[in-house]
Amino acid sequence: MKPKNIFFKTILLLSLSLLIIVYIFAAAGCSNSPKRFEDTREKMGTFVNIIIYGSEDNNEEIIESSFQKIDELNKVASNYDSESSVSVLNRDGIIKNAPAELIEIINIAKDYNIKTEGAFDITVNPILELWSEGLWKESDEIQRQKVNEAMELMDSGQIRIDGNTITLGKKDMSVTLGGIAKGYIVDEVIDLIKSQGIDSALVNAGGDISILGAKPGGLPWSISLENPDNTSEQIVEFSLIDKSIATSGNYYRYFDPEKEAHHIIDPRTGFSSNECISVTIISENATIADILATSVFVLGPKDGLRIIEGIENTEAFIIDNERNFHKSSGIEKFIVE
Repeated sequence: MKPKNIFFKTILLLSLSLLIIVYIFAAAGCSNSPKRFEDTREKMGTFVNIIIYGSEDNNEEIIESSFQKIDELNKVASNYDSESSVSVLNRDGIIKNAPAELIEIINIAKDYNIKTEGAFDITVNPILELWSEGLWKESDEIQRQKVNEAMELMDSGQIRIDGNTITLGKKDMSVTLGGIAKGYIVDEVIDLIKSQGIDSALVNAGGDISILGAKPGGLPWSISLENPDNTSEQIVEFSLIDKSIATSGNYYRYFDPEKEAHHIIDPRTGFSSNECISVTIISENATIADILATSVFVLGPKDGLRIIEGIENTEAFIIDNERNFHKSSGIEKFIVE
């Protein structure tokens, strides 16, 4: 064999070896890249979707433990479970050895009752029960009479917390955690996922969404707001990293067949709020986003935006009854053009 041919064969073998080494390292890199794991289950009267990106082998276990966490916290905060901690409080007017989570939820609720000037009030439960039991069938006069009587039971200041004992200060008083519990539970699940070494995840409980970090590659998560008049269409798309978002709307849940009495009750009047059809809040956590979505819906665009502008790291996108858009000063940075 000529020396020249030996030289070229040697070069070819070296090149092939380098390609194999590069391929091996590339394949190793791909195997360690985050993979998407996702599950959706019916929880808390809605569908809960959990997405995580991870490179470990325990991702399915993390998702399973996340759903278990939801079940545990639902036993604390659900008004629909007669044995839950909040149901015991409502039934007995007192709960001793209350779970730390219930104490935290109620403390946050009491704080935001003040911050929202009474628009958020968990003691509105007696009025919600009136409407769910058929108050909408009564005459205007009877409605007003019964609502006035129920409003005498409302007062977040009458919820007393002494150590781990919670007491309701008025007889027949009761609370609902419907405007805060889902957001709180979503935040707790995100904290659990983060504690397992995951840095990219999303938890969505019927529109109460908490986002951990960015998607792989630093990409933001895209969240679309549906058109209230045609839920198959999207009005706006939000681009989010490490944020939470929640939407309250009056186009899904009604007490009456005519859809005149919806589930978002103004605690100040005892009747359904009527200035908005949709309110979306972006905030640092889902608990606050959940609370403020309800509160701003009650307050209406003008007072709602006034409240939002006074709360740091919080933005609002409001659709009023005439389908006009109202935006807080910093919302545009999250909107996809």
